Amino acid sequence: MNLTDQINEDIKAAMKEKNKAKLEALRAIKSALLLASTEKGAKESSEAAELKMLQKLVKQRRDAADIYTNEGRNDLAAEELEQVTIIENYLPEQMTEEQIRSEVDAIIKATGANSMKDMGKVMGQANQKLAGKADGNVIAQLVKRALAHNEV
Repeated sequence: MNLTDQINEDIKAAMKEKNKAKLEALRAIKSALLLASTEKGAKESSEAAELKMLQKLVKQRRDAADIYTNEGRNDLAAEELEQVTIIENYLPEQMTEEQIRSEVDAIIKATGANSMKDMGKVMGQANQKLAGKADGNVIAQLVKRALAHNEV
């Protein structure tokens, strides 16, 4: 069952359960999938594209929750974080920092990267290999750290 079918089934279940938070999160996912499929030049959405879209939704919710928390609106922040947990159910299990570091080290060795000039090459492969399994910011930090260490 592809992601769109799964989301549609889960929307029906959430409606029956009268689970407002889950329904909102699922409708946001469905909306993003529909937008992606109707964009100009859009092809059949791949699993990698769907994972990237889900990660984007999670990031948006987390950023909104941070803003709400900073403004003292903990009630709204809690709603956003609840949606994050619902959306994360559709993502594969996230890798630990140690697992990401070992993957980054392997990519650096495979590409022969040895300075910050090679960061783009390493990040391209890392983002492709770790899509949906790790946060892009964590990947970037680990790549920077590893390449800076190699320059010494």
